[in-house]
Amino acid sequence: MTVCGKFKTLLLTGLIVAVSATTPAFAKTKKVSVYNGKPAKYVFLFIGDGMGIPQRMAAEHFIGKKLTMDQMPAQGLTTTYAADRFITGSAAAATAIATGQKTNIGMLGMRPDQRHVKSVAEMARDMGKKVGIVSSVSIDHATPAGFYAHVPARGQYYDIDVALSESNFDFFGGGGLKDPTNKKKNSSDFRGNALDLIKKAGYRVVTNKDDFMSLKPSDGKVIAWNAWLQDAKALPYAMDMSSKDITLPEFTSKAIEMLDNPKGFFLMVEGGKIDWACHANDAAAFIHNTVAFDDSIAKAVDFAKKHPDETLIVVTGDHECGGLTLGFAGTKYQSYFNALTPQDISFQQFTDQVVDLWKKENKGQKFETFEPTITHYFGLKFAGNAKKDPMVVKDYQLAMLKDAYQRTMSGEKVGDPELYNMYGSYDPLTVTITHILNNNAGLGWTSFKHTAVPISTSAMGVGSSVFDGYYDNTDIALKVMSVLGAKPSVKIVDNGSAKLASN
Repeated sequence: MTVCGKFKTLLLTGLIVAVSATTPAFAKTKKVSVYNGKPAKYVFLFIGDGMGIPQRMAAEHFIGKKLTMDQMPAQGLTTTYAADRFITGSAAAATAIATGQKTNIGMLGMRPDQRHVKSVAEMARDMGKKVGIVSSVSIDHATPAGFYAHVPARGQYYDIDVALSESNFDFFGGGGLKDPTNKKKNSSDFRGNALDLIKKAGYRVVTNKDDFMSLKPSDGKVIAWNAWLQDAKALPYAMDMSSKDITLPEFTSKAIEMLDNPKGFFLMVEGGKIDWACHANDAAAFIHNTVAFDDSIAKAVDFAKKHPDETLIVVTGDHECGGLTLGFAGTKYQSYFNALTPQDISFQQFTDQVVDLWKKENKGQKFETFEPTITHYFGLKFAGNAKKDPMVVKDYQLAMLKDAYQRTMSGEKVGDPELYNMYGSYDPLTVTITHILNNNAGLGWTSFKHTAVPISTSAMGVGSSVFDGYYDNTDIALKVMSVLGAKPSVKIVDNGSAKLASN
C-alpha cells in the first residue's frame, strides 16, 4: 500500500465475500483510491434512483443550463451490478453504496450469507455525528432503508419500520411508512405499531407543512412526511405538487438546519421518483424530478460555501432505468426537448384522476372525443403538418393511440409478453401518450426496468478527487468512509443470520 499526499490506494483482496459465481472476477481483488487527510465534518450523499447519464443529460438540455451536479470538479463512472445479477435492483445497489458490500437482489444491509454489514450512516452516528435520511419515496423504501435496516427482503416493510425506530438517527423526511402495522404479514416478529415505536424512541412526527417549516434544532429527533402521499406512500411527482406540498429541496434544507451541530453530520438524500417515472417511460416527469433533485443538491452546495474546508458532497445514481436513449429513429439527428414543455401532469396523476374518471363517465365514447384531453395535458395535436410540427400526431401514432384507448376503456389486463413490451404494467393509453410525446422530442426507451449501464458519480469538497475515475458502486462507500475518518472496509456487525421473512 502506498501513500501519496492526502490520498492512498487500498488493495482489497477478498473484500467481497460469499458472492455468486456470476460476479465478475475483477471484483474480488481490486485497487480502491481512498482519502487519507483530515476528515470532513459534514458529508452529503445524494442518490438519484434510476438516474443514469441520459437522465442527467436530458434534464440539462431541457432546462438549457448545466445541472449543479454536473459542475462539480470530480466526475467518475460507476458500475452497478449486484452479487447475483448483472442488472441490479435498488436494494442491492443501496447496500453496495451504503456499506461497500455486494449483495443479492432484494437484500438490504447484509451480505449474501445474511451477515449484517454496517452502513456509512451508522458509522457516522457512532462517531457522534448527527444523521439524516431524506427521500421522495417512502422512507422505508429500498434506498433509504439501505442505510439503517438489515433484512433479507426489501418487502419486509414492517421490519424496516422497526429498524428505523431503533436507528437513533436524528432526521427522517420525505415519504411515509408502507406497512407500520404488518398488514402484509411479512414479519414474524410483530412488536406493535411501528409508528408507536418510533414515537416511543423520541421522534416527533410531523405531517403538516406549516409545522414542518417551523421546526427548530431544539425540537430533537424528527420524522416528517408530506400530507399528500401520491402513490405507495411517496411524495407527489414534482410536476404535480402545489404550494401546499413539501418539496425535496425543502426537506433537504430543513434537514441541514436540523442536523447542523459542532460534531458535524451525515445526510443522505434520495431522488426516488426519478426511477419511478423512468419505469413508466415518462420523460417530462423524470426530468422535473431530476431538476428538483438537483435543486436539493444546490442546498448542500450553498451550505458547503460556508464550510468549504469541512464538507464533502457526493452525487451518484444506483442504476439507470428505462434504457433511455437521447435520440430516436423518427427524429433522426434532431432533438426537440421543447416538445416536453406542454406536459403539465405526470403519468400517475393522469392515470389516477383523468383516465379513471373518463372511464367511469364516458364508457362507449369514441377516441376522437378524448383527443382534446390529450392536447390539454400533453400538447399533442391532432391536426396540422406533422413534418413541420413535432407536436402533430402522425398517422401510425394515431393508430397506436386508438388501439391503446380501446384496451384502456375495456379494462384489459396486460399479461401477454408482447403487450408487456408495449405497455409494461401501466395503463396502455397513458404510456402510449408519453411514448409518442417522448419520441417526438427525440427520446427513446428500451425497457420498463433497470439497465446495467454505468452511471455518473460527481463530488466536490474534502477528498473529492478520489471520486474521479472508473470504479464500482461498492467503492463509493469505501471512499466516503475514508473521508469520514473511518477505516475503509466492510464491517460485519453481527455473527448470526438475519431472520427470514415469512410468506
